[in-house]
Amino acid sequence: MTESAIAHDAAARRFTVELDGHRAELEYQLHGDTLTITHTGVPEAIGGRGIASRLVEAAFAHARSAGLKVRPACSYAAAWVERHPEVTDLLG
Repeated sequence: MTESAIAHDAAARRFTVELDGHRAELEYQLHGDTLTITHTGVPEAIGGRGIASRLVEAAFAHARSAGLKVRPACSYAAAWVERHPEVTDLLG
């Protein structure tokens, strides 16, 4: 796997990463001081490499640095939170 940086497009409200010619993304909405993760998608061609986890981690890191709460509305993000109790203080 070629390591790529996760890009944050605040205007489009998404985090993306490009690997092997495919793009994975996490989409979110902002409502006041809450970042709601609405979708996490990784193409099958690059699946199984921990990319979705990296995207969710990036969203939580952004929320922490921006003073936001997080609502994991997509099923992947909700399951990720259950495996990462260190972020429960950000849930809102």
